[in-house]
Amino acid sequence: MRILVSGWVRIVAILVLAIWTGAASAQIADINSAINKAGRQRMLSQRMAKAYFQLGQTVDVERSQRVLDSSIALFDRQLVELKNYAPTPEIRDTYLALQQSWLAYKDALVGAAPNKAGGKAVLSLSEDVLKLAHQGTGQLEKHAGSNAGRLVNIAGRQRMLSQRMAKFYQAVGWGVADNASATELDKARKEFIAAHDELRKAAGEAGPLKESLERVGRQWIFFDAALGQRGGDRRYFATDVAAASELILQEMETAVGLFEKLPK
Repeated sequence: MRILVSGWVRIVAILVLAIWTGAASAQIADINSAINKAGRQRMLSQRMAKAYFQLGQTVDVERSQRVLDSSIALFDRQLVELKNYAPTPEIRDTYLALQQSWLAYKDALVGAAPNKAGGKAVLSLSEDVLKLAHQGTGQLEKHAGSNAGRLVNIAGRQRMLSQRMAKFYQAVGWGVADNASATELDKARKEFIAAHDELRKAAGEAGPLKESLERVGRQWIFFDAALGQRGGDRRYFATDVAAASELILQEMETAVGLFEKLPK
């Protein structure tokens, strides 16, 4: 079934780029803020690959380029902040290792115009960076030792899963996916649904968190439908996924920010 994305939805998806990138630029204030930023690094690892694959297919080129450029700049900035904040030698070592992995990934992203050979490298390197970014987030959550920190981590991981699903969808569409990509997309989908249910229960029966997660739920319906499109006009479907993944990301950024403010 062809899923139509209205003009205003795509306009909104463009506008939110500047909004959430600006909101992410505040310095690390406490452990929950650190967990949030560490979790955002996971998301950016997937978002950059998604944008690269979209550029390779000439999908929504102007916005995809902005997504890639802003994500690279934000990853660079947050990596410095997280290294400086690291409260233990073990956590700092993780971010030093991430810095090395990031250098290789960044070179693949910007070293040449997007091409299929480069796309295969980007897919692999995005997994390496994700692994270390996830490790750092888990270490910070453990250091916090609080339920609030755990919820920030879970909510932050939802951002990553949204971009991970889009990454694999675009990789399959471009023909650069590995054998595990379709399986990983389906796994991420199931994990997103399960975690959303857990977060809804934690949010309570009323208030800003409940409302935020309800908005995420509404965006998920659209995003899930876009991911399910096969055959037909592949370029059109890829543009649907590009737009929907940015909209659900914006909603999840709001939700994570609210979880971050919970008492520690």
